[in-house]
Amino acid sequence: MITLVAVVMLFVVGAMAALSIDVVTFYTARSEAQLAADGAALAAARVLANSGATSDPTGTLLASVETPTTGIATTVAVQVAVQNQVGGTNVAASQVAVGFGGTYTNPTVTIVVQVLNLPTFFARIWGTKSIAVSASATAEAYNPSGAYASPTGTTIPVAPVCVKPWLLPNVSPNPGAANPQIFDSASGAILDTNLLGWETPAAPGNTHLKTRCSGGTKDCLPASANTPAAWQYYPGTTDPATGSFPAPSAASVACTGCVGFNNYQLSIAGCVQTPISCYSSAPPAQIINIDTTSDANRDVETGGAVNGMTNASANGWADSVDTVAPSPPFQFVAGLGNPIPGLAGNTMMVSESLVTVPVIDAVPATWPPATYPQVQIIGFVQLFLNPYGDPSANGHIRTEVINLVGCGTGAAGQPILGNGASPVAVRLISP
Repeated sequence: MITLVAVVMLFVVGAMAALSIDVVTFYTARSEAQLAADGAALAAARVLANSGATSDPTGTLLASVETPTTGIATTVAVQVAVQNQVGGTNVAASQVAVGFGGTYTNPTVTIVVQVLNLPTFFARIWGTKSIAVSASATAEAYNPSGAYASPTGTTIPVAPVCVKPWLLPNVSPNPGAANPQIFDSASGAILDTNLLGWETPAAPGNTHLKTRCSGGTKDCLPASANTPAAWQYYPGTTDPATGSFPAPSAASVACTGCVGFNNYQLSIAGCVQTPISCYSSAPPAQIINIDTTSDANRDVETGGAVNGMTNASANGWADSVDTVAPSPPFQFVAGLGNPIPGLAGNTMMVSESLVTVPVIDAVPATWPPATYPQVQIIGFVQLFLNPYGDPSANGHIRTEVINLVGCGTGAAGQPILGNGASPVAVRLISP
């Protein structure tokens, strides 16, 4: 009996050791694989969000699995995944599978990380020398512009951060556009199908980004001279306590030439941490206040803040849009003033010259709104500022359109918080 008990106890102890060590090791490795899949999925979805592909109303940029956009997203996903370890060993590129789905305005990326040869310890007494560990994650890049065409017909709003205090009217700057508006004010659908990638022409200069406020004092009172015009913005209020775009502290804005900035300039050169939501029928709707105070130097202040934000102390110092790669997907070239050492001249997916600007429900025929100086946001445009160097001395800024995100006045529900440089929201939807 003693001998029999000893033999049985050997197997019992072995089983307990297998359960306590091998199973814990298995679940730890499973968690590590999940983290690798989550990170890779989010990185790939961020590529789709930054690329401009979700803002293409024709859907051709994401019409198939093999496109320049999805190719870059796949490369980035694998690069992120292989930086992780599962069971003490780096994930290999062959252990990462990338798949795409969803719609062109709401594409999804599914990552599967599978490690087949994770070694066991005590389980070897039963002949099990290795086990397989796998995990999957799906992330989406959500652009509400096409949501109204979905079977539910419901648009969920978005709420990005770091939004700049330039309230653009819903008027397209694209010469010869078939539709004079950027978005359908009701559905948020993109109306100007030629606006994606549009760049401020060298001449005429009336489509440079500049303030619409007129008069010798540059006030924004609802006068006929301030009627909405293409690419001419109304400044939002920037008081740190009560403003719609509360200015960050001066200490948080670290850039050359940014010393002594006022609240308006700090909100441009720095990041407004408060999420700015586009329209939502669920209360409270996002209402923004126009700054009606007099400021004769508004354009000059804007130019100085843009110079500081983009590191454009001279031509060639600011980042630029990559003209070699197909656009979109957009890529950017680091300028000589880029703060990351050794990055100058290299391509990248994001840039400090990228900004998100709100579009308000304002057109000449309905100006001023009855709620003036309060206006309603119906979408956002993402702009690359100053692609060829310094803004002009008068503070009028050259731009290139990188993304278009429309919500319209039919949006409903809790806004999806944006992150990063793009107003296109990115989030994990599984597991």
